[in-house]
Parts: sequence; structure tokens; C-alpha cells
Amino acid sequence: MLRKQSAEGRYQLTVVSLDELVPQDHLGIDPVVLIKMVLIQYLFGIRCVRQTIKEIETNIAYRWFLGYDLTQPIPHFTTFGKNYVRRFKGTDLFERIFTRILEEACHHGLVDPSVLYIDSTHVKANANKRKYLKRLVQEEGKKYQELLEEEINQDRVAHGKKPLPKKFKAVWKEVKKTPPIRKAAGLSKT
Repeated sequence: MLRKQSAEGRYQLTVVSLDELVPQDHLGIDPVVLIKMVLIQYLFGIRCVRQTIKEIETNIAYRWFLGYDLTQPIPHFTTFGKNYVRRFKGTDLFERIFTRILEEACHHGLVDPSVLYIDSTHVKANANKRKYLKRLVQEEGKKYQELLEEEINQDRVAHGKKPLPKKFKAVWKEVKKTPPIRKAAGLSKT
């Protein structure tokens, strides 16, 4: 069934500047949004990027967290994937973010670093009582020696001289033999 379309839209002219539509400093996806998307994916246990994008499209709380309103389109999952790889591949950004969060949690007393918990990951039993592993332990130099060298180097720099090369080297020596079961569980003392 054919019908005649109205010609009203054909005769309208609109002056458009590309600079107005896409500013020079405009990025496809804000890097903060990319980080927040990964955070949503990790915190809520979403397994793939495609599913993450679907969840963000339908969940108002996720949209609010990302700064998108109800009418703004969420980036396609391939756009998200390409941007993620191009911007963050080979960087330690996520490690730095995790370290910062951990520092804040410790600072506010939310984490107690004195207690160590081991998760329930399956560890293969290695219970042969006669089998021992040689453990290497780093023997560190004295704290006084380090402080003295640091003070000497500060004095040399203050007088326009080069600092002395660092003489402290890590020395490895065999301390004791430990049963592998204690080593795997992290229970050996040193």
C-alpha cells in the first residue's frame, strides 16, 4: 500500500557545523565510564561485555552510576571492547585503582591487615612427609647502613657531587627445608 508522503521536511534547511556537533576534545566514550563499566561487570559477576551492556541498557541504577540518562544510547559492546583495549592494554591502571581503594579502606579501618584468610580454592594435596623443598630467603642489610648511605648521598648532592652508587645487594641463602604442604598453605614461618 503506497501513500503520499508530506513534503514539509524536504524544504527545511538547517545550518550545521561539525565543530558544534563534535568538539575537538570529545572522546567516543569517557574513560571514567569505561572504568565504571568494568567495575559494574566485576562487582555484579557479569561474565561478558555483551551482557554487561545489556544490563546497563535496562538498569536505571547502572545508568545513573555511569552518568547516562534514560534517553542517551549506551555504547555498543564492540565500541566498548575496542576502546578498552586501545586505552588500557599494557597499563597498570587497574592495579593502581585497586591499590588506591585498598589504601583508603585500610586508612578508614575497613581492612585489618593483621589477619590473613585463605580462600577455598582447591589445592592439590602434597602430603609426602619425606619430601622437602629448599626455601630461599632474602637476607637484608642493616637499617642503619641504609640510613647512613642515604645521609651521605644527601650531603654529596647538597655539595654538588654525584651520589654514591648503591652497594646494598640482596643476598639469597638457604635457610631451611620445609614440607611442601606447609608452603602451599602459606603456613611456613620465616
